[in-house]
Amino acid sequence: QVRLQESGPGLVKPSQTLSLTCTVSGGSTTINANNWNWIRQAPGKGLEWMGVLSYDGNTYVSPAFGRRASISRDTSKNQIALNLRSVTLEDTAVYYCAGGPNYVWGQGAQVTVSS
Repeated sequence: QVRLQESGPGLVKPSQTLSLTCTVSGGSTTINANNWNWIRQAPGKGLEWMGVLSYDGNTYVSPAFGRRASISRDTSKNQIALNLRSVTLEDTAVYYCAGGPNYVWGQGAQVTVSS
């Protein structure tokens, strides 16, 4: 049974870079055999898709984030990373990774941007 676990700092200061990691575990799933997404939900708002890392290593980031967001992977650790640069208060949200053969979700990581 595939499980996803997001991790990262709970608090980031404005203008800094937010870095999150999603660790994939369980079953025989490897990150280079599936697609993995980053999605977030800001307080009082709906889900916002941020981008995807495909099984072949290609990434696509939503135009809403321009060049601020990047997604990468570490196949040796079965991890997918999200970096979001120049954060503002509006980047406060719960960040989720989701994907795999049955499209499972992690429990989410709360990130607050505050000085």
